[in-house]
Amino acid sequence: MIGPGKVLDTERYFVICSNAIGSCGGSTGPTSTNPRTGRPYNLSFPVIMVRDMVRAQKLLIDRLGLDTLLTVIGGSMGAMQALEWGVLYPQRVRSIIPIAGTGRTSPMAIALNALARQAIYNDPLWKKGNYKPGHPPADGLALGRAVGHISFLSDASMNLKFGRRFSARDGMFDFFGQFEVERYLEYNGRNFIDRFDTNAFLYLAKALDLYDVSWNFANRKEALGRIECPSLWFAFSSDWLYPPNQSEEMVTLLKKLDKPVEYHLIDSDYGHDSFLIEPEKFTPLISAFLDRLANG
Repeated sequence: MIGPGKVLDTERYFVICSNAIGSCGGSTGPTSTNPRTGRPYNLSFPVIMVRDMVRAQKLLIDRLGLDTLLTVIGGSMGAMQALEWGVLYPQRVRSIIPIAGTGRTSPMAIALNALARQAIYNDPLWKKGNYKPGHPPADGLALGRAVGHISFLSDASMNLKFGRRFSARDGMFDFFGQFEVERYLEYNGRNFIDRFDTNAFLYLAKALDLYDVSWNFANRKEALGRIECPSLWFAFSSDWLYPPNQSEEMVTLLKKLDKPVEYHLIDSDYGHDSFLIEPEKFTPLISAFLDRLANG
């Protein structure tokens, strides 16, 4: 979606993509050195919220000397951040584009993250977050990631990708033999541990669980009433992590508040991952939306 001639055309737009605080990819998080101790923060790092991520982003654009942003766009946790921008800094954004998001995390989504957390907590190498960087709780993190990855898929996408095929390298009646879907989850989980920190995973999952746009407001109506800019929303038919009705609740509230809002339900079999796998189904709508903004 990002690059010359693409929907977020880098020959036309200045694109800012900052790492979220609490993560392990550059911004301050549990892997960062605590200046008071000279050691990593680990679990002494404060619990953060999506709202804190957006406050940090606002400090960034202040430092860059930018008065307004044409749009804030993101999928999943990025959709939450886009919504927070519209609520917290209505004078600084000309539009927001939440993709496959929600106004507050559901009990089911929280339950799935709880399973992922327990997988990590039960790994003896986790040591209450004080594991050695060279010896992370790999088994726990891999299982936690596998639990999360299931929520990104759908029954239809699993049937398309795997069906009930048994792994060619295993015997069907071998007790430890695996279906292809099992091998995929194992591979995906193992691949994840080489590029992500366990504590950062826990902190980001906690931020997702805590998300509620009405935090520190009387209700969601009061929070959404602060939004002044147009918003463009996308949901995906097979997404069961943040299902369409959760976006539609936000859109309905915005319409009742007479806010300029546009909503599209995209038909896709790929679950929550749909926005990553089939962007061509909705990017033309983003291009048209941005063109209208640019033309006043």
